[in-house]
Amino acid sequence: MILESGSPLLKHMVNTLRDTNCDAMRFRRILKEAAKLLLAEAAASLPLAERKITTWQGGFVGSFVDESRIVCVSILRAALPMQEGILEVLGEAQGGFLAMKRDEETHESRLYYDRVPDLKGKTVILLDPMVATGGSLRDALSLLSRRSADAILSLNVIGAREGVERVASEFPDVAIHIAQIDPRLDKDAYIVPGLGDAGDRAFNT
Repeated sequence: MILESGSPLLKHMVNTLRDTNCDAMRFRRILKEAAKLLLAEAAASLPLAERKITTWQGGFVGSFVDESRIVCVSILRAALPMQEGILEVLGEAQGGFLAMKRDEETHESRLYYDRVPDLKGKTVILLDPMVATGGSLRDALSLLSRRSADAILSLNVIGAREGVERVASEFPDVAIHIAQIDPRLDKDAYIVPGLGDAGDRAFNT
C-alpha cells in the first residue's frame, strides 16, 4: 500500500535535499527531521499500551506507543540519519541494520551485513531514504517478512514511481509511507529528478 504524503513541509524538505548547495550536515539533519514527520503520518499503525504514571495531580492512566514492540531497521548507510530521528522519538525501541550494495551493472542489490534482533511479535519500521528500482527495499522486506514480525512499515523520503509500485505489488500488506514520488528512472536507474546518492551526500563520501 503506497501512502504518499501531502505535507507541504515534507515537500519543502525534499526539494531542499535536491539542491546541490545543501551541504552534508544540513542533508543529514533534514533526513532526520523528515523521518520524524513520516513517523507521525504512520503512527496510527504503531502498537499501543496503557500505562499508569504519576502526574502533578496524582495517578493517571494514559495511552503510549509500546516502544518495547518496535524495531527500527535502517538500510545502511543512507538511512542512518533517519534512524537517529526515529530513535529520538521512540527512545526505547530496538535498532537493527541491513547493509546492501547496489551492483552498478545489474542495478540489483547485494546484502552483505545483517544485524537485526528477534522480530517475533514486533512492529518493524524499515527505513530507506530512496527507492529507485526498489531492489534494496524489496530484498529487505523479503528478508524481514520471514522473521515473524507482526507488521512492517516502510518510511521513505523519495522514490521513482516504477520502483515504488514494484515494491507495493510484491508486498501489498506493507504500508509504504513516502514523502515524494518522482516520475521515472534514467537509463542508469537513478531517480529523475531525484536528489543524487543520499549516502554520498549525507556523509561527504
